[in-house]
Amino acid sequence: MALNFTPPTQNARILSVGAYRPPRIVPNSEIVDRIESSDEWIQQRTGIQTRHIAAADESLIDMATKAATQAISRAGLTADQIDAVIFATISYPYQAPSAATELLIRLGNTKAAAFDISAACAGFCYGVALATDMVQAKTSNNVLVIGGEKLSDFTDPDDRATAFIFADGAGAVVIGPSQDVGIGPTIWGANAETREAITLEPSYLDYKNNPGKTDLGWPNISQQGQTVFRWAVYEIAPIALRALEAAGLTVDNLAAFIPHQANERIIDSLVKSMKLPDSVAIARDIRTTGNTSAASIPLAMDALLKERPELHGKSALLVGFGAGLVYAGQVVELPPVPKQ
Repeated sequence: MALNFTPPTQNARILSVGAYRPPRIVPNSEIVDRIESSDEWIQQRTGIQTRHIAAADESLIDMATKAATQAISRAGLTADQIDAVIFATISYPYQAPSAATELLIRLGNTKAAAFDISAACAGFCYGVALATDMVQAKTSNNVLVIGGEKLSDFTDPDDRATAFIFADGAGAVVIGPSQDVGIGPTIWGANAETREAITLEPSYLDYKNNPGKTDLGWPNISQQGQTVFRWAVYEIAPIALRALEAAGLTVDNLAAFIPHQANERIIDSLVKSMKLPDSVAIARDIRTTGNTSAASIPLAMDALLKERPELHGKSALLVGFGAGLVYAGQVVELPPVPKQ
């Protein structure tokens, strides 16, 4: 017999955003000698001037707790009003139990649904998609989406291809019910045939398959820079435009563009390919925050709203892309002015 009920529905939107950046700021000058590079070269290649690096005793969960607490407070909620937690990360050092359940302990809400997603730099947008569906279907009322990374634990300081790129931080949003539609359809997918363009090596399987070797090294991020750059430059702009079209908007209706902060040259290329008008505010948090993978979009959102407070409540196009190679994008209404 078929189920006999009318599925509940409601609109969803981002209620708030919270962010945490470690206090230690590392300029390019601290990195260049070790990788035989220069500040000028790094800025020309990536746009990065400085990045935030967590202290040795500052964990991913420490950072996520601060971002989450801020987001919950700004939404005018308390932790016990969060029904579900979605934690996007690739740098939590344990397979199980999840980072999301550890965060629940810190927040003092041990009963909410909680799970992690591993979609690298697209992870936050994946989380927004899932949270939106949960709120719309009334599976949950208020969903906390975290993007958090401590990538300094998994970056080889001697690797000329990655040592200057990755950084640490956490960003969070609360997604809850809304009178109007506040989050558009998500366009997402993968180019899995090139999934090894960004990897974390060596893996557990490398150790398992090499029983005679006792030390294969600590896992660090490895990236085929040109492959990733070409993919992002040529394939992400059409995906972003599809997300805009799915929301029923054009570039002329858009107030802000908040892409994953991978590389400023990629951001510039996307802006040009999409023919975004000068009226669209472009997030460029990459310059002072570096690439924080799953944390980059909420961190950039928070920074842009601080710089341009008039953007609260306006439309923004989000697009994340990274290891997998996975991607996701959606148009959102930026959160209103914080309640607290």
